[in-house]
Amino acid sequence: MKREKLVEYIQEKFGDRIELLESGAVEPIFLIKNKDDVFGFCKEIRDDLKLQVEFLCAITAVDNSDNFEVIYSVASVSKIHRFDFKVVLDHDNPEIDSVIEVWTGANWYEREIWELYGINVKNHPNLSRFLLPDDWNQGHPMRRDWDAPDFKRMPDL
Repeated sequence: MKREKLVEYIQEKFGDRIELLESGAVEPIFLIKNKDDVFGFCKEIRDDLKLQVEFLCAITAVDNSDNFEVIYSVASVSKIHRFDFKVVLDHDNPEIDSVIEVWTGANWYEREIWELYGINVKNHPNLSRFLLPDDWNQGHPMRRDWDAPDFKRMPDL
């Protein structure tokens, strides 16, 4: 499915649950308006016969100081298309549902955003450390406000 048709189909199918963002220059990027809709959205795009999104390329997060964004890159190998979508989370209590039931490859990505950003991933079967030492107690190093005794912050430009 070509980019224009893909965008049109997704907008038609999901209506006001999503919003097309202008930042997706090459591949379209959508905003999921309700964080509680992420799991359902993922399941629907996987099971939809026109989309068949069977491959999770990546999950990452961004700390914007005021909030967090969790960004998903997904693709359909069989239909030869890909797109991204993101959800905005509160900075004070960031929490999102696991999508492991949809794509098992989400496991380490979700553990990474939990470990490095402190974003709680509900229903994840094994939220445990794999990047930082097991006895790590210095917070979440990818947060903008993170600080540690031996950390030297770069000056703002």
